[in-house]
Amino acid sequence: MAMARARCSRQSDTRRRLVAVAVLAGVLLLPVAVAEGEGENRSAARQWATGKDEGELVSGEESGGGGGSVVEDEFAGGFGSLDSMLQWAIGNSDPEKLKEQAEGVQKLSADDLLKRRMEIKELMEKLKMPSDADLMKIAIADLNNSSISVQDRQRALQELLVLVEPIDNANDLDKLGGLVALIQDLNNANEEIRTTSAWVLGKASQNNALVQNQIHGYGALARLVKMGYATSAEEAAKALYAISALIRDNVNGQEAFQLENGSAMLQHILVSNGVDLRLQKKAVFLVTDLADFQLNSGTSGLPFLSDRVFLKSVVDMLSKFDLDLQEKVLLAIKSLLKLSSTEATDFQSCDLDSVLYRLGVQLEELPSEEQKEYAGEVDDLRREVQMLFKNKLKEGTKIAL
Repeated sequence: MAMARARCSRQSDTRRRLVAVAVLAGVLLLPVAVAEGEGENRSAARQWATGKDEGELVSGEESGGGGGSVVEDEFAGGFGSLDSMLQWAIGNSDPEKLKEQAEGVQKLSADDLLKRRMEIKELMEKLKMPSDADLMKIAIADLNNSSISVQDRQRALQELLVLVEPIDNANDLDKLGGLVALIQDLNNANEEIRTTSAWVLGKASQNNALVQNQIHGYGALARLVKMGYATSAEEAAKALYAISALIRDNVNGQEAFQLENGSAMLQHILVSNGVDLRLQKKAVFLVTDLADFQLNSGTSGLPFLSDRVFLKSVVDMLSKFDLDLQEKVLLAIKSLLKLSSTEATDFQSCDLDSVLYRLGVQLEELPSEEQKEYAGEVDDLRREVQMLFKNKLKEGTKIAL
């Protein structure tokens, strides 16, 4: 919230300064622009006009409402050039007054005209907004400052969290030294700093093979897997988020996850009674994602997906009464059943058939009418999984014969 207020304050200050520049432009440059047109551009003001009078412009700015107005768009990102500022100012000025001022300007010498232009250019230079790269450098410098307060370190991380969303910014993170700083903060003594650092790494590497591989090169996965065991649900959730982003559709990342015994961390989340339900849902979703990747790519580099003990920990999740969780578990089992590396007998040893039957009875007995529709969808999925299981059993029997 503090960062949001600070940003709001900075944006308001920028808007006030831009208004001042626009006013100065009207005084210093607009007559010049009109005068130089020698009457040819008399209709320019009407062509550029926004259709709003001064009262409407002021009320629109104060209300802060959306609508894509010229004023809001220009103030949100600043004027891109002196010409764009002039266009805005001309479009919001009185053509008759401009004409009067232009007649006076025609009497000025060339040196005076040049001086006025230079004054505006200097003002524009002072108002130049920093680029995303500049802001990233500032935030990373804060992370590398060992004497900075926890609050300022967290602020820097929150700013990076927003800045790394565009893929180009994420790609620049390593060359600016950001990945090293973020990975170092995974070991910070403060839980919030560790959590947000993992969050930023996950955000930067999401669907980005370049950043995924860069982070793997620094060996960050080992630390993230350890964070997955954290007693703090938020820290474990953000670590799992980062892990998911790092290994999604990435063979090297999945191999590293296997080497770091990531399956044990997943199993810990699935079987532990005290683990937050939201975290368990994330773990199940990751299992589904990994199984689907193997199905679509034809790879088989994750032996734990066909491990009987691991499969049982997934199947047992169906006994937890939460429709959303049960749906996610059914989707995971559906994908696991389709893997050629899994055996129907392993699911049989997990008592999958009985678990599915009990789930069906439970879904029929739901008292709430509101839940019944969703329960019906989950039951349809349950029947589909049941059919897949029976077909896999039949195929296994034929092969055995």
